[in-house]
Amino acid sequence: MTFNGSWKVDRNENYDKFMEKMGINVVKRKLAAHDNLKLTITQEGNKFTVKESSVFRTIEVVFELGVTFNYSLADGTELSGSWNLEGDKLVGKFKRVDNGKELTTVREIIDNELIHTYTYEGVQAKRIFKRE
Repeated sequence: MTFNGSWKVDRNENYDKFMEKMGINVVKRKLAAHDNLKLTITQEGNKFTVKESSVFRTIEVVFELGVTFNYSLADGTELSGSWNLEGDKLVGKFKRVDNGKELTTVREIIDNELIHTYTYEGVQAKRIFKRE
């Protein structure tokens, strides 16, 4: 499966509960639920470039599979971790810099949708993206 392409968030599942568990305040949670996130993903071998565009920010993240890097969420939460391919899934395992707790993100293509599944302290949420 290829992750290459432009993707726009279509819907969320349990996203508010996930953000609450992450410690994001109610105002930011309400805004984040309607962030109009768009991703443009390109892969060259083990190197991925992800351009994120939302109502909050526009950034470009470049990473290599298996190589640890630092990343800041839109709310300012600092993470450190890496992405790896596990079959057809892109699996990210990150630790929060502030408290050392693990955040796992899985990206996979199911029925022509890009599904992001986030897990933090037993709470799971999904963001479902459609190709643009």
